[in-house]
Amino acid sequence: MAAISTPICFSSLVIPCKTWKTNSSHLFLGKFAEPHAKSFRNKPCSLLSAFSATRIQPHFTVKASSSSSGKEIQYEPKISYCSIGQVGSAEYTEEPATKVKFQKSLSLPGYSSPLSLLGTGYREKVFAIIGVKVYAAGLYINQSILSKLNAWKGKGAANIQEDSSLFDTIYQAPSEKSLKIVLVRDVDGKTFWDALDDAISPRIRIPTPVDESALSTFRSIFQGRNLMKGTFIFLTWLDPSKMLVSISVDGLPSGVDATIESENVTFALYDVFFGGAPVSPSLKASVATGLATILK
Repeated sequence: MAAISTPICFSSLVIPCKTWKTNSSHLFLGKFAEPHAKSFRNKPCSLLSAFSATRIQPHFTVKASSSSSGKEIQYEPKISYCSIGQVGSAEYTEEPATKVKFQKSLSLPGYSSPLSLLGTGYREKVFAIIGVKVYAAGLYINQSILSKLNAWKGKGAANIQEDSSLFDTIYQAPSEKSLKIVLVRDVDGKTFWDALDDAISPRIRIPTPVDESALSTFRSIFQGRNLMKGTFIFLTWLDPSKMLVSISVDGLPSGVDATIESENVTFALYDVFFGGAPVSPSLKASVATGLATILK
């Protein structure tokens, strides 16, 4: 019989997972076409991946042999799957409609304090009575903001959702809040910006030169850029007049792509998501539920 002197083990083994992208016309907020073809590429899983890491464990079987011992030991790899940050764990919350996982706490470029997740939702565009999901989103805040919300303690989620003064208080607080957008479809940057601009511009009645400059800077981030499914876009308000924009295709961003300095522009963007007619009602409702739970 063959002898095995030392055990065989594997450590920190990550199996590549596959993501897909389309090279055809893209979909975003009303502009879309059926993809004509799909192409695949390998990409290592990360802690933020929707895929699970894979472990290989040694597994041995004994089978008959023509050798003098009559038996030999054959090694066969046995594959098992383990999830990092499973749904319901202390690390992640899953947005139910898109199945996108959001870390419950994260730190971003531009500041050191970790931010806490308040709620998640999704953006859906209806075309020919069919709802098409475009992205998932989650709102993170610096927990110091909660100290300014004592007036709403004990109020239910429905009351909080309808109270614009609470969301205004969150915006005016000189502490960080960040909107994380995760694309669930491919979209070209120009289409993304056009849809965003269509929502922002009506909220700025008479743009000042400062507003125009900020909008131009904002636009330049997306021009000529293809945003693949799974891309992260972070819109982080540092204070009422300053917002950081970071884009990443493989996990949390390592830097800041642009700084937007215009209170009219930054508030208009905040109002797009948390004003009286939010583009993602599910996000605002989820945030209201999260606040009601914290402030009860």
